Amino acid sequence: MSMKCLTRRRAVVLAAALATLAPSWVLAQAKPKVAGIYTVPFEQQWAGRLHTALKAAEARGEIEYKASENVSNADYERVMREYATAGNTLIVGEAFAVEAAARKVAKDFPKVSFLMGSSGKPAAPNFSVFDNYIQEPAYLSGMIAGGVTKSNKIGMVGGFPIPEVNRLMNAFMMGAKEVNPKVEFSVSFINSWFDPPKAKEAAFAMIDKGADVMYAERFGVSDAAKEKGKLAIGNVINTQAQYPDTVVASALWKMEPSIDRAIKLVKEGKFAAEDYAQYSMMKHKGSELAPLGTFEKKVPADVIAKVKAKEKAILDGKFTVKVDDTQPKSTAK
Repeated sequence: MSMKCLTRRRAVVLAAALATLAPSWVLAQAKPKVAGIYTVPFEQQWAGRLHTALKAAEARGEIEYKASENVSNADYERVMREYATAGNTLIVGEAFAVEAAARKVAKDFPKVSFLMGSSGKPAAPNFSVFDNYIQEPAYLSGMIAGGVTKSNKIGMVGGFPIPEVNRLMNAFMMGAKEVNPKVEFSVSFINSWFDPPKAKEAAFAMIDKGADVMYAERFGVSDAAKEKGKLAIGNVINTQAQYPDTVVASALWKMEPSIDRAIKLVKEGKFAAEDYAQYSMMKHKGSELAPLGTFEKKVPADVIAKVKAKEKAILDGKFTVKVDDTQPKSTAK
């Protein structure tokens, strides 16, 4: 056989090999289409963290992003299936109230990657879970609350008594008790993820009974504190700009480390079932205590020193905030 024939034959074999490899290579390199599905408005704290991180990735040109807000539980599975069949390679949302349905959809679409808020475990090959493991800054914000209360009474209004809420409230209470063993807590749940008027009324009732610091796990609580001239501690997002004389500090959740990891793995074709909880912790920059801002000179210096020392101990791995998912109880007499 001539040299020319050998060369031509090698070229044909090489072309065939490249043709076989091309689809997966192109798929891995293409800009992923990502969908977000939320049962609450975009401005709600929890969903807002996801939406913000995904919008940032879209702004950087890394993904194509579409999202649906206020999706009812009854409609959630249908919307998931629509996004899965529309060519989206990553679907992000919360599965808490639709756990079985969400996992069923993921099983029916094994080539689509799912990153869902869930108290359950990941499911191979494509169902990853995340959670708001921000108990560390919640503990620090509790220390501040314990240091600024004058009545030694703190009010706490939450959405539902589920692990994702309970662990933050319990961490907050532990932090407050470390600084101020005399503090008492009033705890209430409004059984809604987004009902500011109901949260506001619950907060008013606690303030009327002597609470001078409110833990604003839900929207509406800071409004009550502002109207009554009391203080509030924020959760998940920083609302001090809207309440400069009310919100002292906040435990912030940042979904960027989790979202960016998922996008990277999808692009590389390496996405697998995984628990993303750790990426919400302080060491991964998934959470932090918000700057004191307008309250920097108002919080006692000794309290700030204790908070900074505890923050360093957490980041150095010398102090671990206990994860307590049990429902917190009122201790106010």
